[in-house]
Amino acid sequence: MNKPVDLPIGFSEEEDSNTSANPSFDSILSARLSRRGLLRGGVGTAATALFGSAVLAGCGGGDDDPAPVAPTETLLGFSAVGKSLLDSVVVPAGYTATAIYALGDPLAAGVADYLNDGTDTNFENRAGDHHDGMEWFGLSAAGAASATAVDRGLLAVNHEATTDENRSSFFLHADGGTSTLPRPALEVDKELAIHGVSVVEVRKTGTAWAAVKDSSFNRRLTTLTDIEIAGPARGNALLVTKHSTAGTATRGTLNNCGTGKTPWGSFVTGEENWSGYFTRPVGDDAARANDKSVTSLRRYGRAEGATSRHGWESAGAGDIYARWTNAKTGVSTDGSDDYRNEMNGMGYIVELDPYDKSKAAKKRTGLGRFAHESAAFGTPVAGQPIAVYQGDDSRNEYIYKFVSTALWDAADANPADRMATGDKYLDSGKLYAAKFNADGSGEWIELSITTPAIAAYAGYTFADQADVCVNSRLAGDAIGATKMDRPEWCAVNPANGEIYFTLTNNSNRRVEPTGSSQLAPDSANPRVYTDIKGTSTSQQGNPNGHILRIKEGAAGSAATGFTWDVYLFGAESGAPGAINLSSLTSDQDFSSPDGLVFSRATGICWIQTDDGAYTDVTNCMMLAALPGQVGDGAKKTLSYSRTAGGALAVDTYIGKAPTASTLKRFLVGPIGSEITGLTETPDGKAIFVNIQHPGENTAQANIADPTKFTSHWPGNTGYGAGGATARPRSATIVITKNDGGRIGS
Repeated sequence: MNKPVDLPIGFSEEEDSNTSANPSFDSILSARLSRRGLLRGGVGTAATALFGSAVLAGCGGGDDDPAPVAPTETLLGFSAVGKSLLDSVVVPAGYTATAIYALGDPLAAGVADYLNDGTDTNFENRAGDHHDGMEWFGLSAAGAASATAVDRGLLAVNHEATTDENRSSFFLHADGGTSTLPRPALEVDKELAIHGVSVVEVRKTGTAWAAVKDSSFNRRLTTLTDIEIAGPARGNALLVTKHSTAGTATRGTLNNCGTGKTPWGSFVTGEENWSGYFTRPVGDDAARANDKSVTSLRRYGRAEGATSRHGWESAGAGDIYARWTNAKTGVSTDGSDDYRNEMNGMGYIVELDPYDKSKAAKKRTGLGRFAHESAAFGTPVAGQPIAVYQGDDSRNEYIYKFVSTALWDAADANPADRMATGDKYLDSGKLYAAKFNADGSGEWIELSITTPAIAAYAGYTFADQADVCVNSRLAGDAIGATKMDRPEWCAVNPANGEIYFTLTNNSNRRVEPTGSSQLAPDSANPRVYTDIKGTSTSQQGNPNGHILRIKEGAAGSAATGFTWDVYLFGAESGAPGAINLSSLTSDQDFSSPDGLVFSRATGICWIQTDDGAYTDVTNCMMLAALPGQVGDGAKKTLSYSRTAGGALAVDTYIGKAPTASTLKRFLVGPIGSEITGLTETPDGKAIFVNIQHPGENTAQANIADPTKFTSHWPGNTGYGAGGATARPRSATIVITKNDGGRIGS
């Protein structure tokens, strides 16, 4: 996800609307960390960043290397990359990183090359912005789907958002765009088009990878693409709008973040922080007669008076603009003459077949509605149901699991119709939310209209199972799910089936909470401290985040009980032991884990960061890990004092401390970027990684002065127009090893 930058009042990328009384344990003493002594010890210089590493981007890297000699493979045998504040992609010596697909790149013949000066149009046929999660889909030489192809394939890429300030996506517009309302339609039309998903063909010729501009497979999904509603909420009254009076379709997908690949070979994408794109005027509560839809809207971050991120609703009277005003403006009783229910069409896992443009994408409502990150599929076992793991990326939100009614049939691994197979496994099943206990155990509690706590919930009256799915946050409140520190990506370890969740950070943890939005620490979210950034900025709560892992019970994907521990705690290497609980060294330390992907080829766990806490020391990064298993560490009791209530002991469970051979930094990105999304060729010899929003901390007022852009990547590597003074662009890079070996060795 992308960090908030001067967003309009009422919008936050880290939305926190969970005011339920769901469990958190007692308080822990706030520990104060001062970074200045650590940094002045010399860990953050450009020289350190370059030692043992190569600054590689665009067409750089590897030209002067000696003839490759095939080595004996040792996973994580590369030299750790040091911290870096350079405007470059830094990877280990012996590796090359090359940008191949950036914002604005053409996806069809006849579309002009991207000028990158704010005058470009036709974004429906160009790469979108803020590249995020992505997946690889192989192609044979004949252009058929292939599970083994390593030199030709499709990348399905999420385009989460756009770099903006004061409403305007300023790098897209020649003069930086308009911040005041109404927004011009020509500006808004660009912004509507750069969100969504792209499918792009990539090929390797010799040793060089490139996107195929005129491939017949290339396509875009945007905020205007027709998408079917599937699962329990299809045709339900909650989905009725002026656009779809039957409640069976909606337009577009929005704020797409993490991804997944189904066992039957389709692509799934999560809709994350979508609520902030809608405005809701003062007076709408009364217009709705303060019915239960008001409760739902507030729980999803849209209290009346909330303003939108971009002001798209102001660009004109047409429905493509009016839909962003989530309000009762018509006279119908069901919402068929306005967009009062429009938000209920956002917030799902969306499935599409990247090989087949003729098949409509579908929103799988059975998997719940919230701020989705990725969707991780458990290892399929013949005769057992399919499990899908998910996190809700907002402060104090929940972890979820969906278990299919249908049992896995191995014949479905290569079906004739992928979307029909998705219907089979994703439209009927049980949705659960997780409750973490203080003894290292946990429970999956079903979110069903028949669950007593849901049926009798005083906070909201659920009408049916569709209502439970559309309002799964409220259902999680009802059953007492555990509030977490912003669950982001999740991934399944192919070696043992354990599930990993990145909990990126939470600024609302406090030793002694005040107000409903603040929480004391608990066993699964045990740290609260104050972290000093620079010389004056203090960051409270859990600024550095952690990675939690789950081991299912004996029933596997259908289990309702699990055990858990914390695999890693993000921290600075020099932080006190009560903060650096994983004993990280300077080659391993990180903050705000976000992207998380296991390599099927090597088993390496790739950890990516989206950090604002540690960026005075280093740009965001990617680490390679060889994790163990749940329970390989030990219980730790954190004992602290409070100003009221006396001493407090909180038990947590910490995985085995990493070593230099099980965790090290592999990549550091350009200035202002997030490292996110990773996929690979089946042989593990090429990985594709996304560099999102480089230069996002540029001020809109500086759009006319390129010398004030904080980043010029990837133009400064020779990629695309603009050269050394280029406007920065989100982009996909490919990383290869100069000796032809597998990545991470």
